[in-house]
Amino acid sequence: MIKVHHLNNSRSQRILWLLEELGLPYEIVSYKRDAVTNLAPPELKAIHPLGKSPVITDGDLVVAESGAIVEYLVAQYGKGSLVPPKGAPAQAVPYHHWLHFAEGSAMLPFLLALYLSRLNDGAAPLMPRVMSEIMNHLSYMEASLGDKPYFLGDEISPVDIQLSFVVEAAESGGAIAAFPNLAAYAARIHGRPAYQAAIAKGGPYKLGR
Repeated sequence: MIKVHHLNNSRSQRILWLLEELGLPYEIVSYKRDAVTNLAPPELKAIHPLGKSPVITDGDLVVAESGAIVEYLVAQYGKGSLVPPKGAPAQAVPYHHWLHFAEGSAMLPFLLALYLSRLNDGAAPLMPRVMSEIMNHLSYMEASLGDKPYFLGDEISPVDIQLSFVVEAAESGGAIAAFPNLAAYAARIHGRPAYQAAIAKGGPYKLGR
C-alpha cells in the first residue's frame, strides 16, 4: 500500500490529488506544522533525512521530492495514462519542461517573497526584483496556457499537478487577478472530482482557498 506522509498546507496535497486522478488506493499518514514556526515536525525525519513533505513509502521504497514522486507514481502505476505517448518528442519536451519548471523556476521567487516579507523594511531593496520575477513567470504561464483547458491541451497531465502549487501560491498572494487564463484554470482544477476528493481526505488546505 502506498503511504503518503502528508503535511498540512503543503505540496503533499497535490500528491493526494494525483493518486485520486490515477484511481489508486493509498493511506495517509498525517503530520501538523508547528503552530509557532510553521515548520514540519521532527517526526518526518524518521521517514526521510530531510524531514520534509511530500514523501511517500511504497513497501520498502521511500520517494521524496514532488517531481520524483509524480514521475514514480505515473511510471509505476499509471499504465500509460496522463503522459504523452512514447516516441512523441514534440509532446514529451513540453511535458518535461513544465514538470520541472514548477519547482526549478516558478516557486523560487514565491519562497523568496515569503522569507523577505518577514524582514519588513529590510526587504525593500530586494522585493521589487523578486516581485518582477513572480510576474515574469506568471506572464509566461498565462501566455502558454492561452485558452487551453490544461497546460498540454485538452487532457489533464502530471504537469498540471505540479503547476497547481504555483497557481495556488499566486491565488493566495492575490497576483492571479492580473491573469485571467490562470484564474479560470485554477477554478477548473479545483472543480475536478479528484481534486475535491483529495481535499476531503487530506484535510483543510489554505493555499488558494
